[in-house]
Amino acid sequence: MVHELPTATDGRGLRVGIAVARFNHEVTERLLAGAVKALAAAGVADDAITVAWVPGAFELPLACQWLARSGRCDAVVALGAVVRGDTDHYEHVCRAAVDGVLQVGLATDVPIGLGVLTTATWEQALARAGGEAGDKGADAATAALAMARLRRLPAVGALPHAPR
Repeated sequence: MVHELPTATDGRGLRVGIAVARFNHEVTERLLAGAVKALAAAGVADDAITVAWVPGAFELPLACQWLARSGRCDAVVALGAVVRGDTDHYEHVCRAAVDGVLQVGLATDVPIGLGVLTTATWEQALARAGGEAGDKGADAATAALAMARLRRLPAVGALPHAPR
């Protein structure tokens, strides 16, 4: 028999930190609006949301680490937008941001929703920030809530014990 742990996105009683990159702010402000709206819809109280603005996507992992280690966040959301240009800078920033956020989550054991857009064009970024291609800010916030709820389940106690 397969035992599944429930996935819930109920945000009541949870505290969420959001790290947002100022670079490409026309996109990241939309991502933030989507994340905050999704958190509110899930029951996260306004005063339980902390927003930390950072210069760019490269700085997101450190801000996520500070939020995660603060003891005041049950989950963290990382929001940024990196749009491809004519240099290798795009690849380096994307890799640093995404790998860095992953490492912070693994090191701190605090769930982090990844809402860092890595697009080829400005239009693609806008489309994913509440446009016709969805709202990746909301998606990242919802993923963070789901992982925070999953983390709160007793690791063994939630699973029925096998008969002896």
